[in-house]
Amino acid sequence: MGFKINEKVTWVGKIDWELRKFHGDEYSTHRGSSYNSYLVKDKKIALIDTVWQPFSKEFVANLKKEVNLKDIDYIIANHGEIDHSGGLPELMKEIPNTPIYCTKNAVKSLKGQYHQDWNFVEVKTGDTLDLGENKLVFIEAKMLHWPDSMFTYMTGENILFSNDAFGQHYASELMYNDKVDNSELMQEAIKYYGNILTPFSPLVVKKIEEILSFNLPVDMICPSHGIIWREKPLQIVNKYMEWGKNYKENQITIIYDSMWNNTRRMAESIAEGIKEADKDVTIKIFNSAKADKNDILGEVFKSKAILVGSSTINKGVLFSTAGLLEMIKGLEFKEKKAVAFGSYGWSGESIKFITKELNSAGLEVINDGIKVLWSPDDTEIERCKEYGKKLVELILVELI
Repeated sequence: MGFKINEKVTWVGKIDWELRKFHGDEYSTHRGSSYNSYLVKDKKIALIDTVWQPFSKEFVANLKKEVNLKDIDYIIANHGEIDHSGGLPELMKEIPNTPIYCTKNAVKSLKGQYHQDWNFVEVKTGDTLDLGENKLVFIEAKMLHWPDSMFTYMTGENILFSNDAFGQHYASELMYNDKVDNSELMQEAIKYYGNILTPFSPLVVKKIEEILSFNLPVDMICPSHGIIWREKPLQIVNKYMEWGKNYKENQITIIYDSMWNNTRRMAESIAEGIKEADKDVTIKIFNSAKADKNDILGEVFKSKAILVGSSTINKGVLFSTAGLLEMIKGLEFKEKKAVAFGSYGWSGESIKFITKELNSAGLEVINDGIKVLWSPDDTEIERCKEYGKKLVELILVELI
């Protein structure tokens, strides 16, 4: 059933409590998610976005309890990805001629996914749709995070329907940012940004600056995943501006995979050395074969430096290390230092492989890394600790 946001806007989406993986197996959703759809009732009625395809029948059935479908004058598709547009095929069976307002790229996206020639109306930044007492203003948001993305702003109510921007994969019946656990909320928000929007950070900053230049009052931000921002809604906008400018905290993240615990011992010894040299730095250590990859990437996003380690296998690295390095490359992190480490028994190519991949990812590799033959003895453990201490000095020098 719907949830009334105010006298004119009703949430008609779906909370997905069971969701644990998203984008196939690419993104972990430990706290579930939601697909937020909004019904706007003025003299004219508009529906903003729908839900993911598996919930389309349920969505249409619930929507009928809120409105006679034939009374819907307009459908707004802020983004064509299936988790937001998946309810359209089922809905359009009932109201096939209802106009769908979206960007030119969204027309291509929706036609490509559903192979239907619906009544599309292309819009661009500044175009408006008069509902009677209120207007909808469209703002293209290309690459936040697809080429077809846009925001819709509702005048009078001062609501920004931001689709994927400012969202989180976070299921809660509490609905609003002032009601949920704020630490959980911000943890999911920064993970969402770090894993999805990081490659588009320059565009994020530019688009936000453009929107702020319009001087539109914003009393509420309604994204298409997770919680609605109603208490100090611009706080998440300010966070995006901060995150979009090569964000980093005083944190070093150590990531490793290990066959016989030798690389693990190296990771822990290097961490000891780092902590001895800098008691204020946050150190986080992850086994990439056991920890969640998106949680790791969220910590990489927050870090000023990362260490990546692996045993050598078949003249290369272990599976989880290779996969994570590929994801790091795709996210195009900026202004982060990096080094490689690892143990080996035969030839020890893992260090060169990791270093090459870190360079390829655009990270600033500080030195050639450190490797240990076979199992580290006390002397090698001490060498790893000293390496950690020197690493702190190198990072500080590099950051000045």
